[in-house]
Amino acid sequence: MNNPILALESVSHAYGIGTQKVEILKNLNFTLDAGCICALVGPSGSGKTTLLQLAGLLEMPQQGKVILQGKECQNFDDNQKSDFRGEKIGFVYQFHRLLPEMTALENVMLPQLFLGIPHEQALKRATDLLEKTGVSHRKHHLPTEMSGGEQQRTAIARALANKPALLLADEPTGNLDPKMAEKIFHDLTEFVRSEGAAALIATHNMELARSADKIFSPFQGG
Repeated sequence: MNNPILALESVSHAYGIGTQKVEILKNLNFTLDAGCICALVGPSGSGKTTLLQLAGLLEMPQQGKVILQGKECQNFDDNQKSDFRGEKIGFVYQFHRLLPEMTALENVMLPQLFLGIPHEQALKRATDLLEKTGVSHRKHHLPTEMSGGEQQRTAIARALANKPALLLADEPTGNLDPKMAEKIFHDLTEFVRSEGAAALIATHNMELARSADKIFSPFQGG
């Protein structure tokens, strides 16, 4: 039996507000297998963002284990976390966060160049991804010269640039109209499957969530 891409074991996490401690996650157990698209749902304060932060090694749990591709990560130092994020994890945000001074092609090449991938190889991978995500005709355009949907598609291509095992998306369609949101969500799941990855996608849109392989609410534990 293969190990899951992501496993959280007995994870608890709380934040202090003044003299009060607000428990966000309590004894959470969660797994995500390769090829699986999981919609992360729940109201504000239910732990969605915290779970994404923990899965992305941007925060470490106060209790419990975070396991990515069989490696326990909760005791990684900053350099180990940074290296693991660059190699294993892709991020997509509600607001695309493309670098405004770079073209679509350059934005998708950049994560690869950071890992030391040769320029020609990075160029080919970026070109292929922009073709796959349907924005190859915009590859030499700056983000300000693209529509919202084109920017988000470029952001998805960038997130997949280093062939991550895990893709994390925080409301990736929240800034789009309903028709474009549906298309982007559908295409995102197809891209992830075709790349052999797994995805954890936070969304308030239950209609979109129901098209995922499974739905998870961290506060409720399932």
